[in-house]
Amino acid sequence: MKSALILLTVAFTLMGCDGMSRSQKGALTGAALGSGIGLVAGGSAGQVIGAGLIGGAAGYIVGSIP
Repeated sequence: MKSALILLTVAFTLMGCDGMSRSQKGALTGAALGSGIGLVAGGSAGQVIGAGLIGGAAGYIVGSIP
């Protein structure tokens, strides 16, 4: 049941990305990766949020490169 919920969440997230620009997609991907790495590393809530913000900013910058 848990894996089905994860797959549905990923599918709905990807469907929501249809009208986004490259920069927005990069920001979303970077934020997700940063938060995931923060969670895996066992950081506190503040560290996980900070990692997500930094990842989102980096993803936005990389996504805006032509």
